Amino acid sequence: MTVAVIADIVASRRLDDRAGAQRSLVDAVRAVERDLPVAAAPLASVVGDELQGEYDDLSAALASLLLLRLALPDEVDCRFGVGVGEVRPIELADRTVPEGPAWWAAREAIGHIERLQQRAAPLARTWIVLAEGHDPTMTETVALARAYVLSRDQLVSAMSERSRRLTYGRCVGRSQRELADAEGISQSAVSQALAAAGAAVLVEGFEALTATVRS
Repeated sequence: MTVAVIADIVASRRLDDRAGAQRSLVDAVRAVERDLPVAAAPLASVVGDELQGEYDDLSAALASLLLLRLALPDEVDCRFGVGVGEVRPIELADRTVPEGPAWWAAREAIGHIERLQQRAAPLARTWIVLAEGHDPTMTETVALARAYVLSRDQLVSAMSERSRRLTYGRCVGRSQRELADAEGISQSAVSQALAAAGAAVLVEGFEALTATVRS
């Protein structure tokens, strides 16, 4: 099994500084890869405002994407299509082209999340599709993961940029004192901001996702 991820910037054509947005996204990807190096192939730009990456399992992918959303500044927002299945890369003379059921599923997933944003769930940013013909025992896992990411996205989308930074820090093991010093605020202010944002739920979820990834 491979987990293929396609990411793109939400409403990128309406951004005043598209190049700056892409640089911010690349910087965030690098930060996540430094703090949680679990990607089989880290997200990388392929064309326009789209990035693609691969993970060995769903937990690693969802943990990384949570950190990425938390790392992004207010002016940059991304959506993610996640495909679970087989990858059959095509080897060309000068490069390898990602191909196969996992990538087809990821493309379907990003189309679905874009439609979902326009209708029932405007704050949704992540969807997961199990490739046709893949292990049917994964069906329930993917269904549970979909429910999780929809709830998670709702919470992250409502956070301020500072609350996201603080939550990121707690996810990767930084103390409230360290975060307070970095932000130039009191430890009490950090604690209050995290509590008001509901960060503890995200941190606990992150710990559950990475319990096996880090072992």
